[in-house]
Amino acid sequence: MEKDEILSRAKKYIAEEKDERFRKEVEELIAKDDIKELEDRFYQTLEFGTGGLRGIMGGGTNRMNTLEINLATQGLANYVLKAFPKEAAAGTLSAVVAYDSRKNSDVFAQATALIFAANGIKAYLFTGLRPTPELSFAIRELKAQTGVVVTASHNPPQYNGYKAYWDNGAQVIEPHDVGIIDEVNAVKEVKTISKEEALKSGKLVLIDKEIDEKFWAMCKAQLFRPELIKEKASSVKIVYTPLHGTGAMHVEKVLGDLGLKVITVPQQREPDGAFPTVEKPNPEEAPALKLSVELGEKEKADCVMATDPDADRFGTAFPGKDGKFVLVSGNQMGALLCEYVLLSRKELGKMPSNPAAIRSIVTSPFCDYICKKYGVKMHECLTGFKWIAAVEDDFEKDKSENYVFGLEESYGYKVEKEVMDKDGVSAAAMCAEMTLYWASKGKSILEHLDDMWKEYGFFEDRAISQNFPGSAGKETMAGIMAKLRKDGLKTLGGKKVLEIRDIQESVSYNPAKADAKTKINLPKSNVLQFILEGGTIVSARPSGTEPKIKFYINARTEVTSGLDEAKKLSGECCDAITKEIKAVLEKA
Repeated sequence: MEKDEILSRAKKYIAEEKDERFRKEVEELIAKDDIKELEDRFYQTLEFGTGGLRGIMGGGTNRMNTLEINLATQGLANYVLKAFPKEAAAGTLSAVVAYDSRKNSDVFAQATALIFAANGIKAYLFTGLRPTPELSFAIRELKAQTGVVVTASHNPPQYNGYKAYWDNGAQVIEPHDVGIIDEVNAVKEVKTISKEEALKSGKLVLIDKEIDEKFWAMCKAQLFRPELIKEKASSVKIVYTPLHGTGAMHVEKVLGDLGLKVITVPQQREPDGAFPTVEKPNPEEAPALKLSVELGEKEKADCVMATDPDADRFGTAFPGKDGKFVLVSGNQMGALLCEYVLLSRKELGKMPSNPAAIRSIVTSPFCDYICKKYGVKMHECLTGFKWIAAVEDDFEKDKSENYVFGLEESYGYKVEKEVMDKDGVSAAAMCAEMTLYWASKGKSILEHLDDMWKEYGFFEDRAISQNFPGSAGKETMAGIMAKLRKDGLKTLGGKKVLEIRDIQESVSYNPAKADAKTKINLPKSNVLQFILEGGTIVSARPSGTEPKIKFYINARTEVTSGLDEAKKLSGECCDAITKEIKAVLEKA
């Protein structure tokens, strides 16, 4: 990008940004003639990806700041007014706004609520930070047309984000996301009013315990064996960390009401957007659980639980026979919860007709085998829980199937229908009950996981990701996907590629017979999947919210010569594939 164009965009931003902090950042960069940094801040405008808006906080169109929040909200308000003309005419439109513990989240949330109010849309604003699943629950409970949660989920502390939701309680998808962006790009004026005026007019309503109490009750209502919990709860000790986020209030309350002993990691209990004890507040990564695992071992706990800052992701660790805790992956916990939900429904006569589960395409097919055993149909969808919600929404509309469970490999699970997003709070409650159930059968969770592998096959799952920051990085990622798409892959890790699924082109084909293609019934997305002989799956996907490309390996081995041998074979397969993928990335 030419220097003149960069400076032109920067000066336009300065003229429009009302927040002095962000405006000053750009003014100082211009004064220092820091064109490299200015280019990174202005080479593009943040757009809705798989999770809405998300980016590093700071001044610039490629940053999260008050101007971008204001433009996004005005565009969303304009779109809602057009999408619900009957309610708009009657003055009954409403929106719910929540926020997490990140820096500026409360500022961004209030700005969002006041813009809704100024546009005649009643804004329900939580009085304090609340988790993402409660935002989804509140939209449905209050029958709102839209909602926003200000969060960057598990990203590092310099990030923040803005997730937009629709009237079904799920994140927006096509055509709404595209329509909102069109409205954002067309915004000429942002309407807002003062908080005092909004409260006085009734267009701003502050909410808290009236939603909290219903949310807690809903989480507890999902459980299958309250009598088992009542009988055995005192014998279970759980160490929990909210990772400086929103989860403590809800997880402590729900598990405490069940009579479970919860020990919250003291250094990580209080909300703090700087996340001082972790590099990333991400329960998917072992360093984030270091303090909780240490406390779990010290307390001889039965389980370690963690939620990310907006409490939609849920991570766990369980003690092995030596007392040392073992981290359980997202795919493994998903399989454990899936099986527990299905066996409980079957044992208790609560399995609905035409039961169905949903997983993302990059999630391990482990649950497919479980669902087959219990007569449950498994549906695939794109990556991102909004797509799981979209499939469930179709169930609700046409009454064809009944939802029983949803999961994605990135530590997202949904055991309930009342929330249309992943929910770490209800997952924590269900995990606690599951731990008690298997303990009552004389088994630990890790022992039962071994039993599951022996029955369904051993699954080893690995993820490889590489960052490609800046405008050049975006082009590099596009080049990698284009090369894979053009040249294909005949083998991976010494195994023949039997099928290539190109989700962007909506086709599936055998690379040996590339002309014979079968249509795939999924929304278009820049994802390639390679299905190898033996059932191993390798997926390539650029992130929709971060400047990185991800590869997912799901390697399955039948347990015919013992579990140790199956683990060895799957590990060797993953090692070989990982080596080849890293070679591709190094050449990029």
